[in-house]
Amino acid sequence: MNTSTPSRLPRSAHLDQLAEQLWDAVSAADEYTATELVLRALDDGAGPETVLLDVIAKVQGRVGEEWAANRISVAQEHAATAINERAVAAASLHPAARTTVTRGRITVACVDGEWHGLPARLLAEVLKLRGWQVDYLGAQVPTPHLIAHLHNTRADAVALSSSIATRLPTAHATITACQAVGVPVLVGGAAFGPDGRYAKLLKADAWAPDARTAADHLARGPLPKPQPDHQQFDDLPHLDDQEYTMVTRSSATLVRGVFAGLEDAFPAMRTYSELQRERTAEDLAHIVEFLATALYLDDEELFTGFITWTAQVLTARGVPAHSLPPALHLLARELNDFPRAVRILQAGTHTLTTVPSTAAGNTA
Repeated sequence: MNTSTPSRLPRSAHLDQLAEQLWDAVSAADEYTATELVLRALDDGAGPETVLLDVIAKVQGRVGEEWAANRISVAQEHAATAINERAVAAASLHPAARTTVTRGRITVACVDGEWHGLPARLLAEVLKLRGWQVDYLGAQVPTPHLIAHLHNTRADAVALSSSIATRLPTAHATITACQAVGVPVLVGGAAFGPDGRYAKLLKADAWAPDARTAADHLARGPLPKPQPDHQQFDDLPHLDDQEYTMVTRSSATLVRGVFAGLEDAFPAMRTYSELQRERTAEDLAHIVEFLATALYLDDEELFTGFITWTAQVLTARGVPAHSLPPALHLLARELNDFPRAVRILQAGTHTLTTVPSTAAGNTA
């Protein structure tokens, strides 16, 4: 029977070996071997928290890296993630993971529209190991349902997860709603930035870069209860120019306009197959969505980081990433009356055309 204190870590070499074995099983879509490896490690005395965070989470991170590098397909990525989720479930049911509730109650949920549920699930399991009563609500939780749950359970805090930056406007609304009913919010996930800059901007009560740090933070003491008027949307005065609202409302029109002009601006597109044209439209939609998010946060670095990553992903897939600057130019022309949007798009173009390591500089 575990106490609320995390188990001692096994040797690093043993963890690396276990993670490599789990990767082999996951990448081969071998669910049975994957769960057997996890259960055997727990039988042999490995700490559940260590297995969750230093083995399963590590392997899941590799899944994302392999997908971005085009070494595994979307289908393989989904299958690998599903197997890792089952490995987490197996670990959570092992006798070594059984703990007594010694702390308060935490609700763990993903922002509405966020379908990457595994990071939140890992946090939920770690908090259980630390002695918390945990309500894990899973991926894509609509804010009204989350608030109804908080009213019914009187949770001490909400742990809110998001991996996709474009969900940050929704996260802001969720943070505000939770605080309005007196429940503090700890946020985490890649969406909030590596240094938690967006957590601070959106006035979350706390931020943690990973599950272990989040659990440590909550163990130090309760998060302070927010006052009913703690958060207001006028904390983001740049939204007064309505650029975010207008870009969001006209996103479909913007995509159609840029797509129509791209064939002339990038003649190679004329030879694209129907599937390639569909993918191009999807990429344009993502660009507009990230532009809108950058407008919401008033942070051009979010957009330039996304566009650099997009160029690298396209290159890994054999797609000419030098099509991106013409697309950004066309989008800026569509938005010539929106100075912040034009500035952000120009920053994206500058990044693509001046940084040698980006795909746009290597495929011309």
